[in-house]
Amino acid sequence: MAFQSKKLINDPNDVVTEFIEGLIETYPGLQYLDGFPEVKVVLRADVSGEKYDKVAVISGGGSGHEPAHAGFVGEGMLTAAICGDVFTSPNVDSIVAGIRAVTGPMGCLLIVKNYTGDRLNFGLAAEQAKSEGYKVEMVIVGDDCALPPPRGIAGRRGLAGTILVHKVAGAAAACGLPLADVAAEAKRASEMVGTMGVALSVCTLPGQVTSDRLGPGKMELGLGIHGEPGAAVADLQPVDVVVSHVLKEILSSETNYVPITRGSRVVLLINGLGATPLMELMIIAGKAVPGLQLEHGLAVDRVYTGSLMTSLDMAGFSISVMKADQAILDRLDAPTKAPNWPVGADGNRPPAKIPVPLPPPHSIQSDKTLSRPEKLISLGHILEAAIEAAATELVNLRDNLNEWDSKVGDGDCGSTMFRGAVAILEDMKNYPLNDPAETVNEIGSSIRRVMGGTSGILYDIFCKAAYAKLKADSELVITALHWADALEAAIAAVSKYGGARAGYRTLLDALIPALSALKERLSAGDNPVDAFVISAEAAVAGAESTKHMQAQAGRSTYIPGDVLASIPDPGAMAAAAWYRAAALAIKEKCSTA
Repeated sequence: MAFQSKKLINDPNDVVTEFIEGLIETYPGLQYLDGFPEVKVVLRADVSGEKYDKVAVISGGGSGHEPAHAGFVGEGMLTAAICGDVFTSPNVDSIVAGIRAVTGPMGCLLIVKNYTGDRLNFGLAAEQAKSEGYKVEMVIVGDDCALPPPRGIAGRRGLAGTILVHKVAGAAAACGLPLADVAAEAKRASEMVGTMGVALSVCTLPGQVTSDRLGPGKMELGLGIHGEPGAAVADLQPVDVVVSHVLKEILSSETNYVPITRGSRVVLLINGLGATPLMELMIIAGKAVPGLQLEHGLAVDRVYTGSLMTSLDMAGFSISVMKADQAILDRLDAPTKAPNWPVGADGNRPPAKIPVPLPPPHSIQSDKTLSRPEKLISLGHILEAAIEAAATELVNLRDNLNEWDSKVGDGDCGSTMFRGAVAILEDMKNYPLNDPAETVNEIGSSIRRVMGGTSGILYDIFCKAAYAKLKADSELVITALHWADALEAAIAAVSKYGGARAGYRTLLDALIPALSALKERLSAGDNPVDAFVISAEAAVAGAESTKHMQAQAGRSTYIPGDVLASIPDPGAMAAAAWYRAAALAIKEKCSTA
């Protein structure tokens, strides 16, 4: 059964921007960057990145969870919130704009809910900001306790417990602590909290029809905050029974998701999902507190009740339980002007919006740097040959990659890599080939422009991290060891933000063996070109070995093992192909020089 929902909106495409405009009119302590509709950033009106002398705490994600995250911007909590479209991760440009707007010499902490889009977009933004000279740390929150320990890298979803992490981090930053300490407190808080949700209805996206997939008399246990199905559908039960079940799941000794045992002190958060009356939330709170005390032997030190991280108009609630000690309680009790903690804001009304900040002067390259040199040096010729060979190999490999991917993925790996390769071949006439670092950065820009999906953003992260490492060595003559270090940094960044490691059946299973062989041969004193070629063979062998791996990342995790056993991972094969083509081109170029 489906019906057209009733919404107090204008154009469904404008709901986020119009929400932000109304928020700023309501709370004079907040501003937004005037970059609508692409850039949607809410920030403290009293903070200027250039002069701010404390760690900036930044969070965000898709909209539709209001008041999270923009309603928690204020002194003592978030410094800025990056707002994506409804249930859609914010784009990298918006996140970078927010970082530039509020980050001073102390740096910034990004608090990210554990969803792939958020991890990758915030991760790439972090690398971009680092390359511009900012100090950035990131903490990922996965507090979901509804699902059993997952296979692969998706992990536990970020839910309402993230708000408690915001408060702890914001209070630590307000005390003037350095970035490493603020990040450590946020990470510790994220490890102390568990959450589970219950829905009585699905949510309705603006402009779409409402569908009651649950039907009458049903509830959904263990759902996320984007309307995705939960762990189970059950008959609606009295609230006492439901609350007792949720608390047992959060505190289960089998999953051991939170380090809470009998005698622990805890904080309780009862969160409405958007359409749950405060009366019902208070009923839930009234059942949860004695349940924690009598059934589980816990001391409940604080209770927060309200609709704090919603799912549009979903009827339902979530419960978060956080292990508390005096240090955490002090952070939660610290004053804040974030309007929806809730605390009122005061002070004079500043301008409602300020311009989107430009990159700092030290990160803006000159026109000369970003264009092809009039005359290429030897290194420039070698880079040109390697880039052209690598991109051409991916162009030629399109059909094979698509064929493999049609059996273990969604069938577009070859087309995606083809688009990136063609863009590189078109753009390389303007690459600053005499400057290795800037050339790698421009390759990332070409990829970002045309490559979609996870592959595009992972390769962009790869290039950004390699660029930052090479840039740090820019005062030196770039040697083979510097290239190896850049490859190592790029692999580490892809693993950090994508979540994959060796053996997960990804492109890293080609690149990690290549790095190992390259460093081994260089340390043994081999000729750098020979070492590169040997490492390329290791990349090919690593890619081929993915046939024998159980997928733990991407769509291949849903494919039966007997199918995977006959097909190598397309992403690994693509990485091995361009790496080997570049190595052979360099060998040929150097032998004819």
